[in-house]
Amino acid sequence: MHLDEIDLLDAERFEQSVPHEWFTWLRHHAPIYKHREPNNGPGFWVITRYDDVVQVNRDGVTFSSEQSRGGVVAMEDAAAAADLSAQGRMMLTMDAPDHTRYRSLVNRGFTPRMINALGGRIREMVIKILEPALEKRDCDFVVEVASELPLQVIAEMLGVPFEDRHKLFEWSNRMIGSKDPEYAVSEQMAQHAAIEMYMYSNELAKQRREDPRDDIVTTLLKPDANGDSLSEMDFNVFFLLLAVAGNETTRNALSHGVHALIDHPAQYRKLVENPSLVTSATEEVLRWASPVMYFRRNVTKDTEVRGQQIKAGDKVGIWYISANRDEEIFENPFTFDIARSPNEHVAFGGGGPHFCLGASLARMEISILLEELAKRVGAIEQIGEVKRLRSNFINGIKHLPVRLTPSRRDASH
Repeated sequence: MHLDEIDLLDAERFEQSVPHEWFTWLRHHAPIYKHREPNNGPGFWVITRYDDVVQVNRDGVTFSSEQSRGGVVAMEDAAAAADLSAQGRMMLTMDAPDHTRYRSLVNRGFTPRMINALGGRIREMVIKILEPALEKRDCDFVVEVASELPLQVIAEMLGVPFEDRHKLFEWSNRMIGSKDPEYAVSEQMAQHAAIEMYMYSNELAKQRREDPRDDIVTTLLKPDANGDSLSEMDFNVFFLLLAVAGNETTRNALSHGVHALIDHPAQYRKLVENPSLVTSATEEVLRWASPVMYFRRNVTKDTEVRGQQIKAGDKVGIWYISANRDEEIFENPFTFDIARSPNEHVAFGGGGPHFCLGASLARMEISILLEELAKRVGAIEQIGEVKRLRSNFINGIKHLPVRLTPSRRDASH
């Protein structure tokens, strides 16, 4: 293989499958290299090894996420970065001190107490979603199970009525600006989706101010101990971020997890026979899926990574999907092993200021779904073609046709 054959901007290549052979070659031969850009653009650095990804991820001073410097997505697409900017400043695209303030305000909605209080409801949702799929036996696992669960959980957290939950799904699909033809919409439609979501979140905030409840929205709207509070725009943008990020990433982790269990039936049997493996299985699903494949960072001052000089103003892509297959860190990284230990994957970003706010919630959703699947489903088989998302940013599965065979103890289905 040669560097000229590698094009990480080719979304169609990612639609076929994740080009792990490219990342493996890069880790061994060019762990930090300058990727070319179309139209004689300046290019961007590609970082593929685990230790380097973690180093960059944790240094928010040298490697900025700030929207005004270019944000965290769209390595070469200035228009896409501008679209995101038009939707308001998200926590994802802030540096300290703004990020620190904002994060401390929204953290109040994600305390262990608030997340743990959702456990019982999430289990009820999982059972309610699985039962009709089991009765049918044949279903599209992504559409009928994996996308439905995070949608219901986010709706529950935000106090969105059950019947409105699909609005969140539709808005988030329109806004991620995917190049995938199944979801593609005009820029105008994507902006309209953001406006509709802002109007909806405004109305929700108004209701909670008039009628406070014991939920995340009420918590987020209250001033903190110092009297600081989220502005109207802060709240709107956070609502949007939670609806899009919380929905998209968990949906894809669940889809990849079940696809991996289909491809590795011995691992599924192991989980059925030993449900205590659910915690390590959840971590392996996250490592294997790496739902967000990379984030961009923007270099604020001359620096070096692994001896490579990198200049102020340069763009850097940190590839979590590659770090999670790094042979120096993970033994047999291309083996799906639900008992893998240790498993210090970077699916949630590998620490640092931007460590995923919803990590505990995502872990809970995945582990409860795996538990209930192992309890109720004796066998899962694929009965049609897997269709992947056309994206080099989100590692997405759009369709996964499966046949679910109820376990003997659940044979009433």
